[in-house]
Amino acid sequence: QVHLVESGGGSVQAGGSLRLSCAASGYTRTDYCMGWFRQAPGKGREGVASIDSDGTITYADSVKGRFTISKDNDGGTLYLQMSTLKPADTAMYYCAADPLFCYGLSPAYRHWGQGTQVTVSS
Repeated sequence: QVHLVESGGGSVQAGGSLRLSCAASGYTRTDYCMGWFRQAPGKGREGVASIDSDGTITYADSVKGRFTISKDNDGGTLYLQMSTLKPADTAMYYCAADPLFCYGLSPAYRHWGQGTQVTVSS
């Protein structure tokens, strides 16, 4: 059973930075496709960044140049370094993983964490 646990969320002022982590367990492979998503109140789940099994990285236009996704070599932890945060980045952030398919920024992944809240004040 794959288990994903996000951490690192919090409250920060606009222009600040946060680093989210997603600890993955329950599988031994390192080539899962993984991604970060966010959902603001009243809005749908939005893809933020993804990293495919071959290392291909995709970012949403809204975060390009500000967010960086990365993964430990052992595939155990996924990160999202967020800089120059804006109030529009306020949302619950989720990590997702899939052993078979790389969905990029589409929320079709099989496994999901419970989320970590990010709040950016102006």
